[in-house]
Amino acid sequence: MYSMEKPVIISIRGTQTLEEGAEDVMELVTQGVLRQEEGEAFSLSYVESELTGLEGTTTTFHIRPGQITLHREGTLNSEMIFQEGQKHFSLYETPYGGLMLGVNTHRAKARFGAAGGSLSIRYALEVDSQPIGENAFEIQVTEPQLTSPAPGQ
Repeated sequence: MYSMEKPVIISIRGTQTLEEGAEDVMELVTQGVLRQEEGEAFSLSYVESELTGLEGTTTTFHIRPGQITLHREGTLNSEMIFQEGQKHFSLYETPYGGLMLGVNTHRAKARFGAAGGSLSIRYALEVDSQPIGENAFEIQVTEPQLTSPAPGQ
């Protein structure tokens, strides 16, 4: 049972630094839903778009004290667990087959309340025990701004 559920605006900045040093930055602003669950737990969901290459996939962050879980369902199915100083393995399913991912989390911080919040995740990624790069997500969650008529109207 959710104690709160509301529409939110999600601003995501993702940075991927490959082993050879090339950096790829992705920025996305989308609509989503923030839910407050039991205790200090929150979940944040949004539908991926063509822009991310994951069209048809719903992404949900489950946020609990000390742990953030990224769950994707749809065209692509995966789950990644972020816990500072911990390494977790997960299966990354694609239409072309599955890969075993190792996620070594350097930072997993979340601050959420009734009006929104932020997530900051930094981690090293490996596929089949081979390092492929460093990734970071900075996510801001805000309430949609209501537009008011211009003065004098």
